[in-house]
Amino acid sequence: MPPYLNLVLYITAGSALGCLMLFTGIPAAPLLGAIIGAGLLSITGKIEIANWPLGTKTILGIGIGTVIGTGINRETLGELQVLWKPALLITFFLLLTGLLVALAISKILGIDPIVAILGSAPGGTIGMSLIGAEYGVGAAVAALHAVRLITVLLLIPALLNLFGLLNSIDLPK
Repeated sequence: MPPYLNLVLYITAGSALGCLMLFTGIPAAPLLGAIIGAGLLSITGKIEIANWPLGTKTILGIGIGTVIGTGINRETLGELQVLWKPALLITFFLLLTGLLVALAISKILGIDPIVAILGSAPGGTIGMSLIGAEYGVGAAVAALHAVRLITVLLLIPALLNLFGLLNSIDLPK
């Protein structure tokens, strides 16, 4: 099968489940659906692993970064005047916890330390996978982050709902 056809199939699977997930009401449902849709197709083994054209992941990363960046405005900067201390503490403790978890799973489960560190780092799937690719462990790092991301996207809204916190948040329509 031509490589471009593989990409079309992966894009179709991700897009289809991403669109279907819109109806679930889960936050970030399109992202979650796309990950699961493309992942399920890949897991079947009936289609070769997608080989994205050079620069595609970079372009997509820039696009995602731009979408996130457009949410930063003067109001956000005003909030940072109050939130910079918690932001630094959260970052410090996420890094520390990530390193401790990485060292533990590396020793206890025998995971490659580079995979463990990048897989437990508090970065995004794309960024950590790209760094992992530089070390030859991109697929393993992507797998760890995909599991983490899917779990977090499913559990956090459920936990917020369980604790009654979703009712107190003004969610965009």
